[in-house]
Amino acid sequence: MLIAVLAGAMAVLAFAPFGYWPLQILSFAVLFYQVLRTTDVKSSARIGWAYGFGWCGAGTHWLYISLHRYGDMAAPLAVIAVALLALLMGIYVALAMGAAAWLRKRWVLSLPAMTLLVLPSMWTLFEWTRGWLFTGFPWLAAGYAHNASPLAGFAPVIGSYGLGWLAALSAGALLLLTHRTRWAALGGVLALYGAGIGLQQIDWTHAVGRPISVRLLQGNVPQQEKFDPVFVLGALQKYQQAITAAPADLIATPETAVTVLPHQLPTGYLDSLGTYAQQSGSTLLVGMPVLDEQQRFYNAAIGITPASAPGDYYQYRKHHLVPFGEFVPPGLHWFVAMMAIPLGDMGRGARVQPPLQVRDQLVLPNICYEDLFGEEIAGQLANAHRHGKQSASVLLNISNLAWFGDSIAIAQHLQISQMRSLETGRPMLRSTNTGATAVIDGKGVVLQLLPPAQQGTLAASVQGMGGMTPYILYGNKLMLALTALSLLGAWLLGRRGRKV
Repeated sequence: MLIAVLAGAMAVLAFAPFGYWPLQILSFAVLFYQVLRTTDVKSSARIGWAYGFGWCGAGTHWLYISLHRYGDMAAPLAVIAVALLALLMGIYVALAMGAAAWLRKRWVLSLPAMTLLVLPSMWTLFEWTRGWLFTGFPWLAAGYAHNASPLAGFAPVIGSYGLGWLAALSAGALLLLTHRTRWAALGGVLALYGAGIGLQQIDWTHAVGRPISVRLLQGNVPQQEKFDPVFVLGALQKYQQAITAAPADLIATPETAVTVLPHQLPTGYLDSLGTYAQQSGSTLLVGMPVLDEQQRFYNAAIGITPASAPGDYYQYRKHHLVPFGEFVPPGLHWFVAMMAIPLGDMGRGARVQPPLQVRDQLVLPNICYEDLFGEEIAGQLANAHRHGKQSASVLLNISNLAWFGDSIAIAQHLQISQMRSLETGRPMLRSTNTGATAVIDGKGVVLQLLPPAQQGTLAASVQGMGGMTPYILYGNKLMLALTALSLLGAWLLGRRGRKV
């Protein structure tokens, strides 16, 4: 159990900011080896649970900062809360490894069938389940570690979960190096990584329209001041000055740069921004909460174009909300009562929302946590394509990660945005409060980046991209088909072995 915990924790070094992706494959190999050493389903599940606990606990320890430092939760309770989350996330790995051990006994599987077909598939299927069950928590999904590995070429085809499957498959092949099938396994892995490098040479998307100039603001407003009424006016003035400092085709602020509702703003605040947009020819996207007709709050972004009439602004409303930060799961209000986090229960925006027109480009916003859900972003692009409309050519994430201090969460989130660019073949812009504010091209490469924890503005020229990657068209269906075929192959091999 201790070895499994340590192996899971070691895997975190594969992700940003460390980037030692081969360690993830080694970590998987340790997990699979331990599971293969026992034929007991319960023991396999316990090993998986320990591994998942180490993986999640080490990778999301920064949640302690938001719970304790900014949420005013007592330190011991914050530690317990993070540990409980890791234990809950570990259940997915426990189910995956327990199910693999059960199939091994049920189908009487050989070592190659287990390491190459069953274990990688069960890992991937339960990781995918973790990404949507109970609204999902796909942070640190295995594929993110490979945004810069040879496997990255597969991202536009089978997405981040597919990359996780290939990484697990590589670990399975590693365990066969002492088996009589070692040369076939080694050759298969070399071919796999060669194919990944080859796929990176394919341009799935193409340039559309003329490039746009962008200015991405990083306010660096301390989290302890962000929602304090004493500091709100100062933050409003800071962002107004930063927005109007220079024109650009698109000027974007971070999530909740404005922390009050439109009717609570100083008189004429939005109108003055509208006047600047008209005079400068700039389109502004401002993160702020809004109310609907039923007086329900939304975490939103307001778009003010040169042609906007006063009060008639574009709105993007966040659809995929953060549990406990933006909505309270049923029966858990007692947990939220122990914290002092504002903006509790919020409304959900529509799953499909129109992009914002910025000259020749269509910009599709997403807010903070939403860019963890690649299939939802791809689905919006595919929806436009299916209806004969032009799909968005630029993705834009606005975030506030000040909740997590200067922890590794900032680098991890940047890596997640890079994966969305790889999957869709589109540039991703990031405007954040404390980092990482960046411009990422359609190949997932960070072109420009502001230093974290500093106030600043990132100015860049961005070329929008059009066209459909396989992942946009099919989402996770190709990954699911591959894992299903793997399990079918394992069943057929087991059946043939029993007949012999």
